[in-house]
Amino acid sequence: MMNFLLSIAPFIEQGLREQIPEGLLGFLFLIAIFLLPLLVLTVILYLAGLVVVGGRRARFSDAFLIALLGTIINSICALFIPYFIILILVQIIVWLGLIKYFYETGWLGALAVAILSVIAFIIILVILFIIFVISFVLFEKLLPLIILSLL
Repeated sequence: MMNFLLSIAPFIEQGLREQIPEGLLGFLFLIAIFLLPLLVLTVILYLAGLVVVGGRRARFSDAFLIALLGTIINSICALFIPYFIILILVQIIVWLGLIKYFYETGWLGALAVAILSVIAFIIILVILFIIFVISFVLFEKLLPLIILSLL
């Protein structure tokens, strides 16, 4: 277990942008980092919108547009903003603006939904990062064994 933790330590210490692998695995990571939060956040935003602003103003199509625009903007920001605190502040502002506009709600209602959305986005991002780091480390360790077994 200690060897595994030591092998993933460099991935944890460096930023996300430096750790995205090149080639097909990197492309799949970028697709997953876009699609999974989009799908999950659409549902989260819709349910939070129902609770906060009610069924008349919270439509699923609005939740999808908020999630789509928010995911695009947040993914771009995650690639270019190296400081975690600044990234979170930018994401909160983006979500607040989108939610306030599409759900036609006040700032407090938008703030409640925005904080929930940012937390969900970060959790999904961390889970994806851990899955890809673990798969990359395992693939790196198992590849020589697979090649040797084929020879």
